[in-house]
Amino acid sequence: MDLSADVLMIGVGNLVYTLGFVTVIFYLIRTRHHPRWLLYFLIAGGYTIQTYGLYLRGIDVQGCPVGNTFEIVQFVIWSLTFCFLVLGPAFRLSLFGFFTAGLAMLLSILSFVFPAWDTPYALFSASGKASIEFHAALAVFSYGIFGLLAVSSILYILQNFSLKHHRFKGIYAFLPSLVESETMTLRMLIAGSSILTLSLIVGSIYWLQNAADVNWLKLVFTITVWLAYLVVLFLRLGNRLYARKLAWTCIALFLVALVSIWPIDASRGGSKEITGNLPSKSLDE
Repeated sequence: MDLSADVLMIGVGNLVYTLGFVTVIFYLIRTRHHPRWLLYFLIAGGYTIQTYGLYLRGIDVQGCPVGNTFEIVQFVIWSLTFCFLVLGPAFRLSLFGFFTAGLAMLLSILSFVFPAWDTPYALFSASGKASIEFHAALAVFSYGIFGLLAVSSILYILQNFSLKHHRFKGIYAFLPSLVESETMTLRMLIAGSSILTLSLIVGSIYWLQNAADVNWLKLVFTITVWLAYLVVLFLRLGNRLYARKLAWTCIALFLVALVSIWPIDASRGGSKEITGNLPSKSLDE
């Protein structure tokens, strides 16, 4: 991984997320106070810096930067924080930002710990670029929403534990109610499943026209994740999966979705190859 301008800005943005997470820990330990708006502005600052870094990467790869594992994980972080910035003030769930920043921190550490994740990859040809890149962006964005779904599930599990064991001090004092967490969980489940469904519809436009270029392994993994979330959604709407079991299921599914990134990443068919962050000559030359 080269320390170019895009990687540097992405890294700085990730550090600001980490600063937000650590700041809340400091406040909770020293003052017993949850600095909700300070954390919100720190996450907003990290998001802005990371967005600029992804913008620079997009210029380098001449498209949406979701072509290798590093870019996909960073785009998941970007989607996660974007959804929090938009939805966080509306739901006003205590510690929602804290766990969002924590998840962003963990994912960013993973993306930088493995330099091999930022590998060269092929760009799409102009004929299929729009539809397939829109598909990829929507799919990864849905993963960000599923990340928030996992966060709300963690809040539910902690609050459930707090009530069962009569723990009302420390971090437990700032947890949202079970009703608030469950409402957030259902809405995130509907939103994420809907966007991933739209992603597959958009992708099918390219796949039907370029069947020979379809990476079936990636497609199978993506459809498997999609079906799993749809099953969970229908079970929840039918009141057959709810409360703590639903929360644990959503957390497990997000971990499965993250693990499935490796077969969904870099080998994009196309006409150009990227070496590091700089376009090389066409493969046809």
